[in-house]
Amino acid sequence: MTVGGQSPIVVQSMTKTDTRDIMSTINQIKGLEDCGCELVRVAVPDAEAAQSIQAIKKAITIPLIADIHFDYRLALMALAAGADGLRLNPGNINEPENIGKVVRAARERQVPIRIGVNAGSLPTTTDPQSTAAERMVTAALEQVKLLESLDFDLIKVSLKASDVPTTIEAYQDIARKIPYPLHIGITEAGTPKTGIIRSAVGTGTLLYLGIGDTIRVSLTAHPREEVIAAYEILKSLNLRQRGPILISCPSCGRTEVDIVKLAQEVEAQLATIDRPIKVAVMGCVVNGPGEAREADIGIACGKGRGVLFKKGEKIGVVEEADFLNTLMSEIEKMCQESR
Repeated sequence: MTVGGQSPIVVQSMTKTDTRDIMSTINQIKGLEDCGCELVRVAVPDAEAAQSIQAIKKAITIPLIADIHFDYRLALMALAAGADGLRLNPGNINEPENIGKVVRAARERQVPIRIGVNAGSLPTTTDPQSTAAERMVTAALEQVKLLESLDFDLIKVSLKASDVPTTIEAYQDIARKIPYPLHIGITEAGTPKTGIIRSAVGTGTLLYLGIGDTIRVSLTAHPREEVIAAYEILKSLNLRQRGPILISCPSCGRTEVDIVKLAQEVEAQLATIDRPIKVAVMGCVVNGPGEAREADIGIACGKGRGVLFKKGEKIGVVEEADFLNTLMSEIEKMCQESR
């Protein structure tokens, strides 16, 4: 897999299982593969977790990154077990001699290293009078310089904070100073209700500015939620297309059908479709026909009846009781036609 340059932005996540529980970790990764995850990171808290990577790797199809903190020897073990990438935190692994051992082993195997700076674990050597964003950038640049001095350039960098403005400031600064791919995200973003919003604002801003080569949405939830949210952010900026885009009206006093219920039912059924199809579920005559026409398939609902549109053309009138089934049937036909 290529990361950076003109390659598509890569969606990644991190397992929430105990890496030492090999089968649980494999099963979670397979679930992530099914919903479009392209890179997966696993925690490596000890030697047993590092050694588990070998068995996990045999059962999955996407690249696996070992997340290393505190003990550089775990990075060496993870490399020996076949990890496809490393994440090192300069806040707790910063001895040049030990980093050098890891870099040499990674260079021999041509395995990339992500310098993963986090606002919550910055090196004590950074200037406490500087802003958090400045300290993050300083920490990253020091590590980049060290890796380059060891003749190593398979580098990725991340500078994550839970504060959105801090994260944006840090990434804007580092993007001007290094040529390496950037992994972006808002760390500890929270539960889906608030975390998706903070992630969309933060990562969406960076992506709109042209910053970011890989993305993770960090949520206090099952990692599938992270992958789904990441693709929605990318789709909203027309950067990646995976799965349907649902356009639905918010409902108002002009609506004469339960458009909220219909939209929720359509959304639930679209979750099993991976084709990039645009679906419109509209509830009145103001914007309904226009939005429905702009979608690949859409329905503009009125009292008791709805007009079905396909590729901008009216293809029929549907009775209210048949809204969901007829719409989903047409969507399935379109997906089959595109195979």
